[in-house]
Amino acid sequence: MSSGIQGDIEKLNRDVARLKAKLNAVILVHNYQIPEIQDIADIRGDSLGLSRAAAETDADVIVFCGVLFMAETAAILSPDKKVLLPVKEAGCPMADMITVDGVRELRERYPGAPVVCYVNSSAEVKAESDICCTSANAIEVVNSLDVDRVIFIPDKHLARYVMDHTDKEVIAHQGFCPTHARLMVRDVIKAKREHPNALFVAHPECRIDVLQLADHVASTSGMFRYARESDAQEFIIGTETGMLYMLHRENPGKKFYPASELMTCPNMKLNTLEHVIEAMEEMKHLVTVDEDVRERAKRCVDRMLAVGTQVARSA
Repeated sequence: MSSGIQGDIEKLNRDVARLKAKLNAVILVHNYQIPEIQDIADIRGDSLGLSRAAAETDADVIVFCGVLFMAETAAILSPDKKVLLPVKEAGCPMADMITVDGVRELRERYPGAPVVCYVNSSAEVKAESDICCTSANAIEVVNSLDVDRVIFIPDKHLARYVMDHTDKEVIAHQGFCPTHARLMVRDVIKAKREHPNALFVAHPECRIDVLQLADHVASTSGMFRYARESDAQEFIIGTETGMLYMLHRENPGKKFYPASELMTCPNMKLNTLEHVIEAMEEMKHLVTVDEDVRERAKRCVDRMLAVGTQVARSA
């Protein structure tokens, strides 16, 4: 990096710090963001973990460097805080694949089946669902329900992964993450051939035939934990390429390779330091959730959190 570019970044970082102090703001950064954004994070992690952490801070403003459904989740859990999304166009294609009408149609088609809603969905869809889940606890949530079948929205690949770990019938909505769906078996085979000593770690949003090649399947937070605790020195990472930046930073003695360079989410790469500064200076792109929707969506999230509490108590 040239000294000029580095100098510009340092000035922008100072502006971020100044505005953060002025607004009593906390900056949340998802693991898939660009390096400059990851470097300014007060809290970095997965979408739900970030929102839960922000709710516990005394910040007045949350700046969420991610995509819209993540900022909405923060607004659901922190109604007393102002939530800013630096780039209003930063959406999630998978979240857009399921609508409130779509949820209602599934309920009519499969009466009595509870709706398990992946957290990668809009506030309105969460409000229409029975219980949320994350990629880390989807199996646990589905198995906690005292029913024979469930409706799983919106990710068909995560649903398929859950099917292999439950006796319940899982009715899958046909949504998917375009970024994870780009990873093909041939890409994994090629990466394994190029890095024969590396373990392949895949996100459960990947296709099931890709997951069958994995040495370990994990959410983003699970990938960090696995890389840290594993004795292996090389890893092929089957998720959005932004993950590799911090994996390298946190594990300097280990090597990490992308399963495919095509696994880049354009929406996750929209946020820049300039966007963060502009959002804070103008208090723009405020994300709000209607109170009725917020209360119902929060119940959906709270039911999921209660499942984790029950498991912890019985362990």
